[in-house]
Amino acid sequence: MMKLALAQIDTTVGDIAGNLEAIRLYYRRACEQGADLVLFPELALCGYPPWDLLEQSDFVAANLRALETLARETDRAGIVVGFVDENPASVGKPVMNAAALLDGGKIVARRYKTLLPTYDVFDETRYFEPAKANEPVLFRGRRLGLTICEDAWNEADFWPRRLYAVDPVERLVGQGADLLINISSSPFSRGKVSARLKMLRSHVRKHRRPFAYCNLAGGNDELIFDGNSFLLDSEGALLAQGAGFAEDLVVADPESGAPPLEWREPDDIEEVYQALVLGIKDYARKTGFTDALVGLSGGIDSSLVAALAAKALGPAHVTGVSMPSMYSSPGSITDAQALAKSLGIRFVTLPVTDIYHRILAVVEGSIGRTKPGLAEQNAQARIRGLLLMFLSNKTGALLLSTGNKSEISVGYCTLYGDMNGGLGVISDVPKTAVYALSRWINRDRRVIPEACLTKPPSAELKPNQRDQDDLPEYDLLDRITQGYIEDGKGAASLCAEGLPENVVLPILDRIDRSEYKRRQAPPGLKITAKAFGVGRKMPIARGSYRAALEPIRGTS
Repeated sequence: MMKLALAQIDTTVGDIAGNLEAIRLYYRRACEQGADLVLFPELALCGYPPWDLLEQSDFVAANLRALETLARETDRAGIVVGFVDENPASVGKPVMNAAALLDGGKIVARRYKTLLPTYDVFDETRYFEPAKANEPVLFRGRRLGLTICEDAWNEADFWPRRLYAVDPVERLVGQGADLLINISSSPFSRGKVSARLKMLRSHVRKHRRPFAYCNLAGGNDELIFDGNSFLLDSEGALLAQGAGFAEDLVVADPESGAPPLEWREPDDIEEVYQALVLGIKDYARKTGFTDALVGLSGGIDSSLVAALAAKALGPAHVTGVSMPSMYSSPGSITDAQALAKSLGIRFVTLPVTDIYHRILAVVEGSIGRTKPGLAEQNAQARIRGLLLMFLSNKTGALLLSTGNKSEISVGYCTLYGDMNGGLGVISDVPKTAVYALSRWINRDRRVIPEACLTKPPSAELKPNQRDQDDLPEYDLLDRITQGYIEDGKGAASLCAEGLPENVVLPILDRIDRSEYKRRQAPPGLKITAKAFGVGRKMPIARGSYRAALEPIRGTS
């Protein structure tokens, strides 16, 4: 019999003292519940992902000192904890992604991550040396197979194409491991929570070993970690499950014979909502903000961001700013007011019409009067961006930008205008999902005005403007952008799925040409498999390779 505790804590990158204190707290709680071994997430001592902090020797030294301190305090239960270790070899990268087994006041064993991911947001070979070998660790009569995150993501029977030739879990079982453990910092994306369980169950059913999985919870910069730790018995039955998007501690014995739990299958839209709320909350807290500003246009995007911010920070800490111009419809103004009242947030009105005309007068006095066009439209957005940044500087509040993924993908946004801000809350949320999230928020009572959900979307920068004057319907646009950005499909594949070529080709060109804008956007919360930001590295100066693939469909 061995009681395992899964401690899915919320760490802060670089706050080694704070992370150590959180580990101490959860360790004491686990001991009070009779745990024999307490698991903490990957790189829990230093926070994940540390990125180039790993190149600072003092950072590594501080996390090693914290490990030694923690080891001396293990008096009742053992601990498995993630940390950064120095590479003992004279060649290779200077540090290693490590897990330590602590027990009886000392460091009993160190094990290292074998598989270092280099896709999407991961770039671990930039920093870490991979493990050359990994053997089970003896702990109180059990042979523990310790793995770290990606080490468990290469099961041959689960993946149609594997990224690595080696399966560290299979190797550990072959060396006699009778209890499999994976400490992880696995970022959230839609559909990943259930896929993760299915994958680890595949290991269990193949090797007939219990499997304990402890994942990080919380937000760090663009990444959101969902927790959802779990313990499976040797038949794959669920014995314990941690909360989603929150710190939690669960304690269970993999061989207790307790009746299995029913897996809490997450609702897709609810998961996204929880992820975004957590992302705002932790980004603000970990960067030192208590309050937020949102520019309220009366449209669906800003309404959703304000609702998320009010939930994350509390209504008293959110201010909505209405900035009407001569093109703002009366309904947009009243919808913004109604939203602020419904949420209980502060509401400020700053008209921009006079400022806009003064700017035009100055410019026309220098270059003469010209035909109104995009420059005049963008000037309105940039005036609003200026006012919002002024308020942010004056009040110390974090400005939340409100652009969604559909618009940002094709550059339907204004640099130094509506793109201003410290955090792009919905920059990875397609427009169709914006509507779905808003309806979910309104499921019990009308928080977001119904008009925001039903009126045609518009930037309201010129008379009678509609988004669909310049863009295809959002259902179609989102299918194209998801296929191209998230699934890596080219024009030929998208057209073969029945999408119209005369829409696909211009949209792909717009996505490519808008990279320079996205490079200057604030960090955005990631909720899909491929978000704009650290996980998508595209050149700004580029030619079009699609010309070499013409014709797109069939032969001419």
